[in-house]
Amino acid sequence: MIVVQRLFVLLLIFLCLPLIFFIYLFLSLMVLVNLNFPIFYSQSRPGLYGKIFKIYKFRTMTNELDEKGALLSDELRLTKFGKFLRSTSLDELPSLWNVVKGDMNLVGPRPLLVKYLPLYSKHQARRHEVKPGITGWAQVNGRNLISWDEKFDLDVWYVDNQSIWLDIKILFLTIKKVIKRDGISSQGEITMPPFKGTKNK
Repeated sequence: MIVVQRLFVLLLIFLCLPLIFFIYLFLSLMVLVNLNFPIFYSQSRPGLYGKIFKIYKFRTMTNELDEKGALLSDELRLTKFGKFLRSTSLDELPSLWNVVKGDMNLVGPRPLLVKYLPLYSKHQARRHEVKPGITGWAQVNGRNLISWDEKFDLDVWYVDNQSIWLDIKILFLTIKKVIKRDGISSQGEITMPPFKGTKNK
């Protein structure tokens, strides 16, 4: 299953490479024009079995500081162009490099913040039994409009039911969600409120 999934992912990326390359160059230029350098944003995230890797995305925020030299809040630094990149998920395009390297798959539980690792219950931590993905079962079933507990339950459901056919279904549903821009953010938040653990571990 793992070998077949890997071959399928690499073949799909190879077939789409001309289109990906054109969009990649165009968006790099747009990020440069709108946000200046750096073009990319990287951050440590936990992958398979919690192993830490660097994820890459297009930058969506400015680097503006307050009078004390600290970064302004995400809400103030996120530009209109950055909101567009996030709402269309185009900011995720550089993460394809993580897929090629083997850190991620196209489909799998989204890689979250490293600081969340000690907060998971045993059930929730099962999301790390597979490689993280650019999109996933939780993303096509509510994205940021569902609770953390619901999202983690969907992640674990994917771990127990993953298959090539399910991945293809998720990829098609992702395209539909991106076009409709469904579930981009929960109420009052840019994306999701921070995960603070669950009471019933």
